[in-house]
Amino acid sequence: MRGDRESVRFLLAILATLGMQLMSGDRVRALQDESLHDQQTNQDGHGVEQQSSFSDQQIEFFESGIRPILVKHCYDCHSQHASHAEGGLYLDSREGFLQGGDSGPAINLQDHTKSIFLNAINYGDLFEMPPSSKLPANEIELLTRWLEMGAPWPSEDTSNRIISTKFDVERLKQEHWCWQSPTSTDVPIVSDPDWNRSLIDQYIHQEHLLRQVQPNPVASRQTLIRRVYFDLIGLPPTPQQVEAFVNDVADDAWEKVVNQLLDSDHFGERWARHWMDLVRYAETHGHEFDFPIQYAHEYRDYLIRAFNEDVPYDQLIIEHLAGDLLEHPRVNKAEGYNESVLGTGFWFLGEAVHAPVDVRADQAGRIDNQIDVFTKTFLGLTVACARCHDHKFDAISIEDYYSLVGFLQSSRRQEILLDPHRKIEEATETIKRMVLDSDQQATAFLARFRQLGPDTLRRPILAVLEATQATSRNLSKQEIQSIASN
Repeated sequence: MRGDRESVRFLLAILATLGMQLMSGDRVRALQDESLHDQQTNQDGHGVEQQSSFSDQQIEFFESGIRPILVKHCYDCHSQHASHAEGGLYLDSREGFLQGGDSGPAINLQDHTKSIFLNAINYGDLFEMPPSSKLPANEIELLTRWLEMGAPWPSEDTSNRIISTKFDVERLKQEHWCWQSPTSTDVPIVSDPDWNRSLIDQYIHQEHLLRQVQPNPVASRQTLIRRVYFDLIGLPPTPQQVEAFVNDVADDAWEKVVNQLLDSDHFGERWARHWMDLVRYAETHGHEFDFPIQYAHEYRDYLIRAFNEDVPYDQLIIEHLAGDLLEHPRVNKAEGYNESVLGTGFWFLGEAVHAPVDVRADQAGRIDNQIDVFTKTFLGLTVACARCHDHKFDAISIEDYYSLVGFLQSSRRQEILLDPHRKIEEATETIKRMVLDSDQQATAFLARFRQLGPDTLRRPILAVLEATQATSRNLSKQEIQSIASN
């Protein structure tokens, strides 16, 4: 009997090899809606899948040829035993294949060539699975044959299996703390006058009491001035500055030092560095050739000026996202050019290759980086997870991700002229006036020319022709008169 089973398995493997049809690679774009209805008709309502139509040979083919492949390559990430099912997809039951995960049903029983699973194992245009390396050709052939047979699977009790749930944005908003609206609380009443200097101090002191924690002793004036210098401008105070603060007995000595540092140009240099880290600022593109990013320093200087001028946060966001579209942009105070448009430069500070082999994949990678940086910086969220599936914890769907992709894909990088002190604008206006004057002079000349009679025009032409008669060939007087007449 065992020998017969081995013969059947060997024969089926040969048939799978002979009968396999290669995928064309230019299909499989919107597969969920095409197959979901048909998949649901293959299950009953009691957790036991209906596979009575599968023959013993088909079940044997699955057990000997297919299940070992799934166990080896898929179950670590897509089974009940995985710590977390990637993409909400379970591949340890036929029900899991039919229901699929965040991207829809994994297999299409009506047309197996439209199955997401088949696209993934062939490293198609949707997914590449397993992500570590492509399956051997013979295993892809076996899986393809299995789908052609209708994905045979032995009858199993699936009542205790985890079932993927539909993406529910409202539920996620209610479950995760970060989506909850802030609530007002009563300011704690603190008896110690040393902890009544600010509302923050009162909250801190309340927690000290609740947790029975003793605060550190009051810092010395030498320590305070070093702290505030490093905090606000990133540089230490000079010995003279320390001595001046220590000896200043005025009630506003501390406020004077703080205001002095806030007015320093070093303040913008210090704090712009933190923002530059968020937007992955660099002056070269990295990768193999590490070629420079043109004008990256303009964005850096823009940030420093914005911090030093105390630009409101909402204005800073607007300039980063749409600084090139503002009807009334912010103007550089010293040189009079458009400041707002410089904020959009952060979109193009990412890594880039010199000559990508696959330009579409390179574009998708760059856009993914832009979305990742944009959402982490302005939303504090890792929205890039939704490139392949609905977000697991945050209320971000795959539709949200590709809405942002559409916005970025329809935009382009463009260089502009800053025009310090409006020199370019003034030169352009000067040229326009010169052109207008020239047009007016030419119009007046042509008008006077048209007023002259034929004989008046013919006399200077005859004189010129007679004077240049010998330069090319000898012309007769009759030929000269004929040219003048024409």
